Amino acid sequence: MFSATAAQSRATGLMTGDAKHVMLVGGSRSGKTFVALRALIIRATLAPKSRHVVLRFRFNHVKSSVILDTFPKVMSLCFPQLTYVIDKTDWYATLPNGSQIWFGGLDDKDRTEKILGQEYATIFFNECSQIPLSARNMAVTRLAQNCVATVGGQQRQMRLKAFYDCNPPSMAHWTYKMFVKKIEPESGKALSDLVNFSMMTINPRDNLENLPPDYIKELENLPTRMRLRFLEGKFADIAAGALWNVEMIDTYRETTNLPDMLRVVVSVDPSGSGDTDNAGNDEIGIVVAGLGIDGRAYVLEDCTMKAGPSVWANVVATAYDRHAADLVVAEKNYGGEMVRHVIKSANPYLKCELINASRGKAVRAEPVSALTEQGKIRFGGTFPELEDELCSMTTNGYMGDRSPNRADAFVWAMTKLFPGIIKTDAKSQRKHVMPTQNINRGATSWMGA
Repeated sequence: MFSATAAQSRATGLMTGDAKHVMLVGGSRSGKTFVALRALIIRATLAPKSRHVVLRFRFNHVKSSVILDTFPKVMSLCFPQLTYVIDKTDWYATLPNGSQIWFGGLDDKDRTEKILGQEYATIFFNECSQIPLSARNMAVTRLAQNCVATVGGQQRQMRLKAFYDCNPPSMAHWTYKMFVKKIEPESGKALSDLVNFSMMTINPRDNLENLPPDYIKELENLPTRMRLRFLEGKFADIAAGALWNVEMIDTYRETTNLPDMLRVVVSVDPSGSGDTDNAGNDEIGIVVAGLGIDGRAYVLEDCTMKAGPSVWANVVATAYDRHAADLVVAEKNYGGEMVRHVIKSANPYLKCELINASRGKAVRAEPVSALTEQGKIRFGGTFPELEDELCSMTTNGYMGDRSPNRADAFVWAMTKLFPGIIKTDAKSQRKHVMPTQNINRGATSWMGA
């Protein structure tokens, strides 16, 4: 049976209160989604034939994380006596009283139009750091179902509710503006109905009784930016001219069902160290990325490490074999041909290409940032240190503490997978960034286009 923690009880009270829009924001594994979904189901049981919907940016994410994971857990722990049937064609659950709970993604036009062709008594925006404001605004227009709830033996009109949850993105995101600053995200004007917007922070330490003993320790060991987000539940500062941000990375994260790869590269950013253990030098950036059959590039693995040449070369060679890679690409500014020699000594049969860094880090990174923003580059998993470095890359240079070896390797890999983002002027032999408008736009939310 489910036993709510003190923080989860407060969150439930907030969601049953007077506010129409309720946000639960905070760290990872704090129980935000579980509590919000439980509140939605309670509402469905109180109002026969009512309709409710759980929305994420991508349908495959709502399917894997909610339909196949959190939803059955909530039903089993909190409503064990309640039977339900899931329609696996249109993806909605029907309760014994005729109420329906729909599940949808905002990335598919046809599916979303079908879902938003109906009215709902409750909308739950799950992981809304990934959801564009335009998509949220469109969905809220369907928060309009008239239904009657029975509470304490008395019937009354059910109040319409919108629930939201997320690991906090940056302060530039609409969630921060709407629920923290209490302003309209686009106009910047104060919200006209402040009492209808409530927010609560709920973090992993509020859910200790339901977490593995060492989980908090894992979060404490994350890079600063990610530790503040996933442990402390704090919105990130806005870096001037940032080329990547947490919501961009989150939006284009694919943890399941990666496509087959047409081409795979192992990218190396050497430190130039020739010692045996590299103890006093920077890390060796080693990132594996592939170009999928869908035309998008995916980060597959971050093997970055601090070690001497013989060790990191073996790591590169092993990654090359493990991913059936086509090429190792390495920056030759540090070590020159010695880099190729070190890599080939670990596996003389792998193909290795050296690239000369003739431009600054920020200039090299800008077109790759544009491709990420357009959805052409995605993250096939969670890569804390790499993501932290990317979020410290700005148009004015790198703002992190140490050298961005992971980010550099990432940029080299994507440059090789998308050679069209750089062209060589035959006369000057200088490389220029191609205009962003010439890059084919990737898949974005159809309502945010």
